[in-house]
Order: sequence, then C-alpha cells, then structure tokens
Amino acid sequence: MHWLDRSEYPFPSNYFDINGHKLHYLDEGQGETVLFVHGTPSWSFDFRNVIKRLSPGFRCVAIDHIGFGLSDKPEHYDYSTQNHSRTLEGFVDEKKLENITLVVHDFGGPIGLNFAIQHPEKIKNLVILNSWLWSSKEDPDFIRLSRMLKSPLLPFLYRYLNFSPRFILPQSFGDRKISKRLLKQYARPFAHKTERNGALAFARSLLNDQEWFEELWCRREAISTKPALFIWGMKDPVIKSRYLDKFVSGFPDSKVFRMETSGHFPQEEEPERVAEAIFDFLTGR
Repeated sequence: MHWLDRSEYPFPSNYFDINGHKLHYLDEGQGETVLFVHGTPSWSFDFRNVIKRLSPGFRCVAIDHIGFGLSDKPEHYDYSTQNHSRTLEGFVDEKKLENITLVVHDFGGPIGLNFAIQHPEKIKNLVILNSWLWSSKEDPDFIRLSRMLKSPLLPFLYRYLNFSPRFILPQSFGDRKISKRLLKQYARPFAHKTERNGALAFARSLLNDQEWFEELWCRREAISTKPALFIWGMKDPVIKSRYLDKFVSGFPDSKVFRMETSGHFPQEEEPERVAEAIFDFLTGR
C-alpha cells in the first residue's frame, strides 16, 4: 500500500474472512464499542480523525466493506446493499460485539440500521450522519438523479473514470474543500477498473432498492426508542435537511447536531466537532 498516507491513517490493519475474501477493519482503544459503518465511495479512512479522538476512552471498530478501502475487491461478487448488511451481521457475531454504539453514514445507514433492526438487543446507541432509511422515489432531487443512474454511460464512468471518488465525492463537500492529497486516499483504493464494481453497485442500489429502503423505515420501531444522535452536514447537496427532519420524526429519543458549513462528509470536513459531539453524547455532557 505505497499510496497509503500513514501519517493520516496510522492504524494497524486487521482482516476478517468472509465469503472467501478478506474484509479489512480497525480495532482501536478499549471501553464500550463504537462501530463505524461507512458509505460510498469511502472507507474507514473517513472516520480516522474521529477514531483518533475517541479511542482513548472507547473501543473503536471500523470496517471496510468488501470492494472498498483495504478490503478485497473481487471483480465478480454480490455487492448488493443487503449482502453488505449480512456481512456486517457476520462480523459482529464473529467478534462478539455487544452494547454497540452504531455510527453510520451514507449507505452505511441502510446497511447498519438493517442490522440494528434485526438485532436491537446488540445496540445501545445510534449515531447517524447524512443518510436515509426510506424510499426517495417521490423526491424531486432523486427523480433528477435517477435519470443519470439509468444512463448506459454509468458503468463506463464508474469503471473507466473512477467517477465516484474523483468527481462526485469532492463536489459533495461544504465550505471546507478536500485537498488533492486527501482525495488520493479515496481514489487509490479503486486502482483498477476491475476493482470499481462495489461503488458501481451502490449507484445501482439507489435505482433498484428504494422499496427495500422503505421497508426498513416501516420496521424502524425495533430501534426507534434507542438514544440517537443525528450529526448533519447542512450543506449536503444531495441528502438535504428534509432527510434529517424525517429521521427526527421517527426517532423520538434523539438529539441533533447541525453542522452549518459541512456538506455530505462532516466526519472528513470537521472531524474535531464530530468527535466532540459523539463524545458528549456518549458521556452525557
């Protein structure tokens, strides 16, 4: 991993065997478990600075989905969102994680919250950053986005231009833009076109899984009374504040931390504030 910036990401790597492939994860610190589940086109790297601040008092575990980060990226694999959730379930079972504070972002929302709905006894708290848990079929922004998702050019853009990390990710930031040095850490895990099918599958999931997302919302009662913290980048150009409003309506025991200048990746844009908000939430400050 000659491209990996160890000054930014100084953690030792761990691997979990699943479906004949290796899933990379971090396991830092001691204490109650905080489990981080990333979205696309990211990996555990985007939580690195939050983990550095929380690991002195908590056990911070962060996975890289198969197809992302330092995990294996087979060309042919079941990259469905549902299978990522099953993999998370297998990981939690194997590692015997209990009393979990589950931190989810973007596609980590449906992946992680589906697991939580099925195993509420394992979940102590929820921390949700710029995500969703319902169908967006009627949302005007999604209707516009779906035209691009249906384009026959989409596989070409993802496989040959590494479109998601190189173009979509930097456009989703708020006031604090990502540097070229850091952007490289998001693009380089997808070094070859055969390693980019995981990100492409998430784009297709937006088109094909809206009914499943809605089913999760209808089943949220299993976790809706868990203490929840919503950390929201208010300048997210895609997952806007109305998504936050809907989440809050379905989780009555929740707190909200609005980040007015952050976009879709508050944990990358303002990690100090995200870490402080999570720490205060977990310690009752």
